[in-house]
Amino acid sequence: MGAAAPTVAAMSRLPKFVRLPLVLGPTALFAGCNTILLHPAGAVASEQGHLIVVATLLMLLVIIPVIALTVLFAWRYRKSNTRATYTPDWDHSTQLELVIWAAPLLIIIALGAVTWISTHTLDPYRPLHRGTVGSKISGDVKSLTDVKPITVEVVALDWKWLFIYPDQGIAVVNDLAAPVDVPITFKITASSVMNSFFIPALAGQIYAMPGMQTELHAVINRSGDFDGFSANYSGAGFSDMRFKFHGLSAAGFDSWVQSAKASGQSLDREGYLQLEQPSQRDPVRRYASVAPDLFDSIVERTVTGNNVAPAATRD
Repeated sequence: MGAAAPTVAAMSRLPKFVRLPLVLGPTALFAGCNTILLHPAGAVASEQGHLIVVATLLMLLVIIPVIALTVLFAWRYRKSNTRATYTPDWDHSTQLELVIWAAPLLIIIALGAVTWISTHTLDPYRPLHRGTVGSKISGDVKSLTDVKPITVEVVALDWKWLFIYPDQGIAVVNDLAAPVDVPITFKITASSVMNSFFIPALAGQIYAMPGMQTELHAVINRSGDFDGFSANYSGAGFSDMRFKFHGLSAAGFDSWVQSAKASGQSLDREGYLQLEQPSQRDPVRRYASVAPDLFDSIVERTVTGNNVAPAATRD
């Protein structure tokens, strides 16, 4: 503590134009923080971000008064303030007890109701059959019943991502795309260890587990390139297990699909077994065709023909 005094004194002697950068400088370090969770590009992520804001504000209704009263009491009942009322035998106030208990209780009830409703509405296994897509973000309102969903089968490998498009008959490594305002059904699994499929701008993270299929329903409402990665440590190549998610127009998505078909490569079972081998920082690879039912075989762990008993799956 004694060493800090000269530093403070020295700071006070510095000109104001020098002190200001020294004080505000550390704050500038946070200027580059990406608040994508609060500025998402997908309707599901937008609702999740709204839930975070509402929950935070409800909790601040308790936190801010407590902090303010702590400072107020410390100032009012300081030793030098002889005008403060001194009542050492005081021990109860019904009115004060009502305020102390009723206010937090009401906030907890409100927070619980909002969280319960929102988390069930945003269940990743629940198809997007509610409301409209694009109404909050892109401004182009469409009924979900008028839009055919796109299916993407996701496989977490060591240490890369394989995306299979069964309707388009293609597969891509470390690159993902979807048309804007079209619901996406992700079917997710892993080849070896547990991973976590996460695109912050699109929706919340979902675990990818071997021998098991998890699901995520989401929609992208704005074109652009967004980061995707694994949010669960899975070994040496975990930090580079990243990919780009492209929100494209209908024409842009068709062009993206055609670029995969133009590769001429085919992903059969033998090719998958080679791809499954651990590797790091893999480049984007595109496959013009995929072996039938490859994803189901990966989930059931029967790609090699061995009858490995699959774990319980969720339809």
